[in-house]
Amino acid sequence: MKTTKIYSCLVISLIAIALLSGCRKDPYNGVTSNERSIEAFTLASGQIGPAIIDRTAGVVKINVLIQQGTDLTKIIPTVQSSYKAQLSPASGEAVSFATNNETTYKVTAESGETREWKVQLIPFVETLLGTYDVKGLMVYGGTGVEYGGGGVIGLQTKPVWPAAGPAAELDNVLTFTYSGSTADGKTYGTITNDAGADGLYANFLFTSTPQTDVNNFYRKIPKGNGKWSRDYTANTVTFTFADETTTVGTFAGAGTESLGNGLTKTIADQAFVFTLNGVDNYGAIYSDYDKIVSHPRKYWIDVKKRN
Repeated sequence: MKTTKIYSCLVISLIAIALLSGCRKDPYNGVTSNERSIEAFTLASGQIGPAIIDRTAGVVKINVLIQQGTDLTKIIPTVQSSYKAQLSPASGEAVSFATNNETTYKVTAESGETREWKVQLIPFVETLLGTYDVKGLMVYGGTGVEYGGGGVIGLQTKPVWPAAGPAAELDNVLTFTYSGSTADGKTYGTITNDAGADGLYANFLFTSTPQTDVNNFYRKIPKGNGKWSRDYTANTVTFTFADETTTVGTFAGAGTESLGNGLTKTIADQAFVFTLNGVDNYGAIYSDYDKIVSHPRKYWIDVKKRN
C-alpha cells in the first residue's frame, strides 16, 4: 500500500510539472529585437582559426592563406547574424574581397535598424610551404654536461655509421604543400622527402661498439611521402608517417641558441628541431657513443629553402 501511494504521488507530480511547463510563455514573445551583429564568419577553405569579431568597431577579421592566383572576387562565406536579423549580402552568396582584401555587409535587425560591418581578410603566410635542401644533421648530447661531457656534433661527420649513414641525407629535398586548416587554426598538408641523386635515405645504425639502432632518435621526417601539421599555439610541427606514427618538433629560423656550459648551436637558414630523451651514462662519458646513443638531448635537421 505504501509503494502504491508513493507511485501515485510521483505520477501527480509529473503531471503538475507538465501542466506548468505547458503554461510557460516564450520570454521573447512580443519583444522586437534590435540586434544587428555578425556572430560568426567562416570561409570554405584557407581560413586559419575562427574569425575575430570586434563588435564595438563593427569589424570582422579573418586570417586566411592567400596563395598566388587566389580569386578574391568570388568568395562564398557562411555568415551567422543576430537572432531574427537579415544579412545583405546573404550567407552563402558570393562576395568580392578584391579591393584591399575587404568587403562590407549590412545587418538589419528585426526592428528595422541597420548596421554596416567591414569584413577584412588578413593574408596569412604558411612559412613551411616550399622546397628545402637538407644541409646537415646535428645533435647536442652527452652525460655530465657541467663536467664537459656535452658536445654539438654533425652526425654525418662521424665514422660510426654504415655506408648509407646520415651523409646519405645531405642531397635530400623536402617539399611541403598545403592541404587546409582546422577550425582551431592548425595548418596541415603533405611532405615529400626525395632521396636525391643517390636514391638513399640514412640508416641510423650506430656501428661502433656496442652496435645500436638509433633510427628511433633520428628518423624524424618520413621517407618518401608523409603528412605534416602545424600548431601555432604550441609552436610545433607534427610529421605523420605512412604507418600513422608521428614525430613532433619545431621549425626555427636563423640564429644562435645557447645550450649552456659554453655550448651553442647556430642555424644558418632554417632547421627542424627535435627534443631527444636519452639517459646519463657515466661509463661512456665524453664518447661519441654517449652523445649519439646514450644521451642525445637535441637534434637539428638543418635545411635551406629554395627561392
